[in-house]
Amino acid sequence: MLRHEFQPGRLVAGVVLLLTGVLYAGDARGAWEIPWFTLIPVVTGGLFLAGALGVLARLIRRRDEPGARTEDGYR
Repeated sequence: MLRHEFQPGRLVAGVVLLLTGVLYAGDARGAWEIPWFTLIPVVTGGLFLAGALGVLARLIRRRDEPGARTEDGYR
């Protein structure tokens, strides 16, 4: 049994921000060269994807709840 519910939006947000940190660290150490403006779309796109997954997961979870209401308000 899980101790908490799975939240894919938070997972994606964490992975994207971790990737951003790794890219910055690699650039700082001289392992590779990336332009400064490259990371803005990576972070923005990743957070947008995380938000969309969070909303989608909430919609799916809400539909599976035992007391969930239908569109007309009746079961």
